[in-house]
Amino acid sequence: PGRWRLDVQVDNPDGVDQIQIEVQVLEKSPVPALGSIAPLSLTKTLDNQGSIEKLTTDYSPDPDLYRLSIKEAVENPLPSVVVFASPAFCTSPTCGPQVDTVGELKDEHPGQANYIHVEIYDNPDEIQGDLDRAQIFSVVDDWGLTSIEDYFNESWTFILDADGTIRDRFEGFATLDELEAALQKVLPQA
Repeated sequence: PGRWRLDVQVDNPDGVDQIQIEVQVLEKSPVPALGSIAPLSLTKTLDNQGSIEKLTTDYSPDPDLYRLSIKEAVENPLPSVVVFASPAFCTSPTCGPQVDTVGELKDEHPGQANYIHVEIYDNPDEIQGDLDRAQIFSVVDDWGLTSIEDYFNESWTFILDADGTIRDRFEGFATLDELEAALQKVLPQA
């Protein structure tokens, strides 16, 4: 734990670029740790909200990502992929693509896992482009994301095994290959 500096040197055709990045490593992360059981969150679903506009800021949402709550997913016998993101209001351009990537993973492994998108905001249908109207969804607090210093609404993706244990987690964008490798570790081996 403590303040650390990363010295990064990248060779490129024009020479060498260098950058220094300062990071703060916490004693204990507020976000659920690898090996812990996922919080049994009652997230919003199409069944309990009736309208997909109440579930996401995504302009072209995949309804399959809103079928189960995290609690329901943990209680069924499949592993799960859970992404917390606000596609329309991410502070970087990665949240929408991250949700899309989870959808691609679902399409490559249909029926083998639960796939869930949790919108950061509790009232996506009321925001209408004005973040002053936005209210953080309480489940985001339950997972510790709002306890991160300077957290605004960057994406987090969690890979849970069939028992609901967190086996991998990604802060920010994770590629399809990264998510695929993490999911493979929790799928039943044939």
